[in-house]
Amino acid sequence: MIHTIGVASLVSVLCAQFMKPFVELIQNKKFSLFRMMDTGGMPSSHTAMVTTLTVGVAVYRGIDSVLFGISLIFSLYFVFEATGLRQEVGNQAIVLNEIIEKASKTHHIDADELRELVGHTWGEVLGGFTLGLFVALLFFF
Repeated sequence: MIHTIGVASLVSVLCAQFMKPFVELIQNKKFSLFRMMDTGGMPSSHTAMVTTLTVGVAVYRGIDSVLFGISLIFSLYFVFEATGLRQEVGNQAIVLNEIIEKASKTHHIDADELRELVGHTWGEVLGGFTLGLFVALLFFF
C-alpha cells in the first residue's frame, strides 16, 4: 500500500514535468525539452504529487486517520508555498532583471539573469490538482 502511494505520487510528478514542454508549445508556440527539468509552469508538479499522496492515504488509511490529517496539512502547506512565497520570488526576479538590464546600458554589469518562473499561479495549481487526482483515480480505484 505505501509502495503504491509512493509510486503513484512519483508518476504524478513525472507526468506533470513531461507535460510542461507541450503546454509551453501550446501557450507560447515554443518547444523546449528543458522545460521538463524546470520549476514553475503548468501543471504544478508539486500539487500533482501531494494530491496523489493525500488521496492515496485517504483510500488506504481513511480520512479519519492521523496520517491523512498530516498528509492534508503537509499538502496544503506545499501548495500555498508554491503559490505564495515562490511566486513572489519570481515576481521579484522580473523586477531585478529589468533593473539590471537598464543599468547595464550605462554601467558595466556582468550579472546572470535571474530565473523568473519559480512559483505557480492558481491556474497552474488547479492543473496540478486535476492531474494528481486523475493519477490517484487510475492507481487507487
